[in-house]
Amino acid sequence: MPDLEYIAHYPEHLKDQIRHLIQVEKLGAYLLSKYPTTHNLTSDKALYAYVMEIRTEFLRKSEPITKVLYDGKINDINDALGLHRVTIKNHGGRLRSKSEIRVATLFKNTPEPFLKMICVHELAHLKEKEHNKAFYALCEKMEPSYHQLEFDVRLYLTHLDLFGKLY
Repeated sequence: MPDLEYIAHYPEHLKDQIRHLIQVEKLGAYLLSKYPTTHNLTSDKALYAYVMEIRTEFLRKSEPITKVLYDGKINDINDALGLHRVTIKNHGGRLRSKSEIRVATLFKNTPEPFLKMICVHELAHLKEKEHNKAFYALCEKMEPSYHQLEFDVRLYLTHLDLFGKLY
């Protein structure tokens, strides 16, 4: 039986259900039934506009975002799906901050809800640095299905490891 590293911390009854789907090779069918299509936000420019739309709706007063892009090195180097970075520079005695969000390239070809979950997660870090209750409450405010989407992304990653690309 495969190691379920992406869902290791979930309850045993859920892991048993996933193991069964894997055994009967139906994990992909399950995901496709919930998320049959992918998004068309494949350029960095489209991703930037998408993230800025979410930011404008929920985090107007957060620090400005100067860069949003897909990054092919994230998954390999940082063992992450997205990154946020804030840099502060001194310009003539004034501090200037810049924020950027990087999303793993694998999300170029996934359902839009998966991309939204990653973007919401990284946007929430602009306001809440730690993964605490306030952080997850903000994620749920921006995307009410956040926790289900996080679980489904983990299932997608499991499928990717075991069977390869789904979309």
